[in-house]
Amino acid sequence: LDLEDADSLLLHVKDLISQHLDEFPEDQVDDDAARYAAKMTKASITDGTRDGHLRIIKHYITFHLRRNKKWDAQRVDDKTPHDITAFITQKCGPVEQGFEGRKYSTAVSTRAALTMWYKNIRPNESLTEWRLDSVSNTWRGLPTRSRQVSQFMVGLEKTKAKSGEVSSSARALALEDIHRLHNYCLDSTLTLAQKRGGIIRYTAYLLAWLMLLRIDEVIKLRFENFEKIPGERKFVDISLNTRKQNQTGLLHSWRLHANDSDPVICPVRAFILLASLYGPEIRKSGPLFLHVTAQGAVMQSQPLASLDSPTASVLSRSLSRDLQGLGYASWALYGTHSFRRGGCQYRIKVKRWSADMVAAWGGWSQVEAVTMFRYFYSPNDNHEYMHDYDRNY
Repeated sequence: LDLEDADSLLLHVKDLISQHLDEFPEDQVDDDAARYAAKMTKASITDGTRDGHLRIIKHYITFHLRRNKKWDAQRVDDKTPHDITAFITQKCGPVEQGFEGRKYSTAVSTRAALTMWYKNIRPNESLTEWRLDSVSNTWRGLPTRSRQVSQFMVGLEKTKAKSGEVSSSARALALEDIHRLHNYCLDSTLTLAQKRGGIIRYTAYLLAWLMLLRIDEVIKLRFENFEKIPGERKFVDISLNTRKQNQTGLLHSWRLHANDSDPVICPVRAFILLASLYGPEIRKSGPLFLHVTAQGAVMQSQPLASLDSPTASVLSRSLSRDLQGLGYASWALYGTHSFRRGGCQYRIKVKRWSADMVAAWGGWSQVEAVTMFRYFYSPNDNHEYMHDYDRNY
């Protein structure tokens, strides 16, 4: 079960990669293996994730070639799991022992990138196992799924936890946290410019929390994704063209209703605030969330997602600042994944939804739903004992 917990972190690796790209600078020695990595990783994932994977893969290859010029990046045998753990150790081991001292989340993003690498050079192998075929005497599956790597990840997480490091997404944003963020972002004492920026941030926070969306999915919402007929109905239909589970254009839709019993989490009221901010002159097409300058001007030509930082980092930094402004001493324990986890908990605990209902709402696959349910609804900061919680629940 501990190994399952470690594997579940791969499900939110996109956010982690964007947060840790600066730990893998691009000025690395290029070679044939790295160019092959670029070719193989280009076909199956989105540009942002692929670029992050590629940068990590190039570091992995050059790290081993510097240690051994005869090292073969496409070799897969009983030594490959050790190659993987050696590289992660170099990135995340303690500084006092000569390593780089990166966080545990760097190890998670690294393992996911190497999973993609070995999956692409061995496309016909199982994605869930690592075993020795006694007939052919060859190793089958993916080395990143080996027991050696899984146990290493669990041990690294516990070591990091003992030294005071915790996952930035360990805590869920509960209903009361969303209420506090609403009051903070829309405080009546704010300047006009501050309140305009607060409307943008809070609407993004609320949609991520209500719809169990990833942060990049929220930031990239467009006017065309929304359908609301004024005066005819009290809900809004929202459709996404693509998302992580459906990257081939299969639609996933939500229906958000007005919430008169709790106006703070009412999506219709949030949309009214956003419409008031943009005004009647705004073009009703393109990105929904626009950049607001320090003077309060809405820049229709500059969507929030086009800033010079990864999209996940834009809202992650805003969330950190807002939580610090609220006086949260534990602000560092919250991350962009905290919205999804908190929204899941709210539906199960307050709305009395079943795990299957929440999974269907979140658009997860059957396998992902089980893992994500356990991850999102486990006790905060207590993943090691998650199996006890599951049994008692």
